[in-house]
Amino acid sequence: MDNFVRVNFLGASGVVTGSKILIETSEQNILIDCGMFQGIKELRELNWNDLPFAVETIDVVLLTHGHLDHIGYLPRLLKQGFKGKIISTAPTLAIAEIILKDSAKIHEEEAEKANKEKYTKHNPALPYYTIKEAEKTIQLFQVEVENKWISLSTHISYRFQYNGHIIGATFVELDINKKRFVFSGDIGRKNDYLLNNPKKPEWADFLFVESTYGNKLHPKEDVESILATLIKNTIQKKGNLIIPSFAVERLQTLMYILWKLYKERKIPNIPIFVDSPMGNNVLEVFNRFPEWHKLSQQDYNAMCNHINIIQSYKETWETIDDKRSKVIIAGSGMITGGRVLTYLQQLIEEPTTTVLLVGYQAEGTRGRQLQDGVHEIRFFGKYYPVKAAIKSIESLSAHADQKDLLNWMSDIKNIPEKVYLIHGELTVLDVFRVKIKETYNWNVMIPKLLDIDKLMI
Repeated sequence: MDNFVRVNFLGASGVVTGSKILIETSEQNILIDCGMFQGIKELRELNWNDLPFAVETIDVVLLTHGHLDHIGYLPRLLKQGFKGKIISTAPTLAIAEIILKDSAKIHEEEAEKANKEKYTKHNPALPYYTIKEAEKTIQLFQVEVENKWISLSTHISYRFQYNGHIIGATFVELDINKKRFVFSGDIGRKNDYLLNNPKKPEWADFLFVESTYGNKLHPKEDVESILATLIKNTIQKKGNLIIPSFAVERLQTLMYILWKLYKERKIPNIPIFVDSPMGNNVLEVFNRFPEWHKLSQQDYNAMCNHINIIQSYKETWETIDDKRSKVIIAGSGMITGGRVLTYLQQLIEEPTTTVLLVGYQAEGTRGRQLQDGVHEIRFFGKYYPVKAAIKSIESLSAHADQKDLLNWMSDIKNIPEKVYLIHGELTVLDVFRVKIKETYNWNVMIPKLLDIDKLMI
């Protein structure tokens, strides 16, 4: 093969979301992840752009995991002519199928609502992609196992390695002409409630590392104690505790902790409602793939039986009308859409309401606005005064912090030729660059969006 590789940074470069790295070689063109941009409007608008590349020449997409910012651009890729395989682990593709179908349904509903209520500048407002387009994408899915080298062509092979973070998540090792490219995906944390510890790479000639929390350490919070206190306060106030949650992993972790607190008699038997159609489907993925997590079948069944799983929009309104103090866990985690908006529309103006943010809140999202203390919040075309108490728990993040990230690299036996920092806001990336330089003295780069790096191999 030719002795060069072109690396195209098509997303998550200088920003956290929109993960897409295209590896161009004379044998294969390989796209690592294919995610949507999330956050500020300027970023979200990039989702409507075609890729600056002949998409029909991309041979394969390798997915690190199933989050929207790693898979959400796939239907658009097909629209631009992609006909190759989309490969990942079985639970990742199960999660990706759920998320693509769910987000397509939301896109269709939001476009319909915007057109009906006329709060759109577009005439008509169109869904980003449709359920039909999502289903067409899913037909290209191909399952491969973790921890096994798979050949793509004469000089190119890849391997998925367990990475914690969410069920099915991996980092990707790509060997090209005897040079190893390692793509971290999103790295999980040690001692997770539900997942095993991430594996660590042992060799990397070119290393691509996520940096979401590259500038900080997660606080040493007693999550169980904080939750128990908030629940007792909610009961005292005769109010509601609303927890916007990502449907994958965070929701299941919250269910497990709340069930555990009840089982250990640390909280009373307060009604707990989970309102996330996608989250319900993800629960079933945990049931199908027990080897990918730590939860026993007995604990899984007990947890599910303890919590009220909402099945319909009618039940959403019945839950809102229920006068009892309660805990409501609803999507989405950054309050960018989903069922949580219906609860906030009705309850955010009540001083008896507490909203608990339990993960990373990207710049430009409603979650970040609440975290930053805004006095009003806009959705469904209107502003709503924020009278509810806003709390947050950072330590439930599914992302490695700076210490975890440095530790994840610690088994690499060689000195990488280049380390690329991706998935981070610019100030974070620079702090992490300095830290890696001080710790390992490696050659660290911070690529910008649409940068291309030509490598000799």
